[in-house]
Amino acid sequence: MISRFAKNSDNAIDSHICTSETFENLMLELGDEVRDWCSLHFFSGKLGQALICPLGHKRPIALLGCGSSDDRKSGRFFLAAAAKKLPSGCYKIIGDIPLANPKLEVLGWLMSQYEFKKYKRNSESGIAELVKPINLDTDWIEAVLAGEFLARDLINTPANDLGPSELERSAKELAQEFNAKIEVVSGDKLLEKNFPMIHAVGAASENTPRLIDLKIGSSGPKLTLVGKGVCFDTGGLNIKPGNSMGLMKKDMGGAANVLGLARAIMGLGLDFRLRVLIPAVENSIAGVAFRPGDILNSRKGLNVEINNTDAEGRLVLADALCYASEDNPDLMVLIVMLVRYLKLLWRQWTQFGACLFGTRMISSLNLKLPI
Repeated sequence: MISRFAKNSDNAIDSHICTSETFENLMLELGDEVRDWCSLHFFSGKLGQALICPLGHKRPIALLGCGSSDDRKSGRFFLAAAAKKLPSGCYKIIGDIPLANPKLEVLGWLMSQYEFKKYKRNSESGIAELVKPINLDTDWIEAVLAGEFLARDLINTPANDLGPSELERSAKELAQEFNAKIEVVSGDKLLEKNFPMIHAVGAASENTPRLIDLKIGSSGPKLTLVGKGVCFDTGGLNIKPGNSMGLMKKDMGGAANVLGLARAIMGLGLDFRLRVLIPAVENSIAGVAFRPGDILNSRKGLNVEINNTDAEGRLVLADALCYASEDNPDLMVLIVMLVRYLKLLWRQWTQFGACLFGTRMISSLNLKLPI
């Protein structure tokens, strides 16, 4: 696993974190020169404030504000709000982090520096790197962060480079990294193995539909993660209007998130019998596309009448969830990207992280996932 922390560097800028309540004590510690600079720039430790303070002939220092206790009654990743406003460079936290969960705050800093540069010619980084703090469980931070960044990279990759076969390849790479078992049923074998709706939805695409099944662990509770893997959704014969198709590369966000969550769980070495199921398809248009009015059989044996081919997600998930339930898991988590709400969710969750949302949910069910 590639470390997301910067190497300890002599050029790292000493960084002091304060809240509105600890600001005065920090000023007493740092002296009048820093206090005057803060006064000049109206820095008082408010939430989201960041300030670089020159110190004469000495190296500058950074100040990051995390607000008052009232500011922090809801939400999380308060440190990230300030870190996002720092200029690019390398930073080292000095002293304690005066917040309830320092580990989560450092994770938030690193998450806030995410960049997707795969298609950019100029790959020079402009992030605020962080030297690995001492006295924190940085292995936990890096395991969760790796899962988060995996999910983000997959979601950001366009559909011409991430169809069902490429999603399968990503799952196989993850399985190989952690020595997990993986099976894939694709093409007409979906009919032989009784996954008729996954086959029907993806039949019109040259990138054949498939069901990805990853397993690891021989003890602990059975945890099954199911993610919607519609790598692109035209709407099928009930084709979407152009302005509704622009975000359809993200319709596999559920699959990306279960892979990211699985990456975090495996990286932490948690005691689960973990299973990941992803029905990976493209909802395309061709002569063999399923039609409005068709009646499809399902794995459960129920017949399903198609009123609109743009309701493909529930079809592929019906087969996948039926298959998952046959193994009687202790907990099954379904993650689906509802693209119509994507802009709203993005505004609400930008600093939260989908993988952390999943780990919170599992932790609340007493499955002993540390967070």
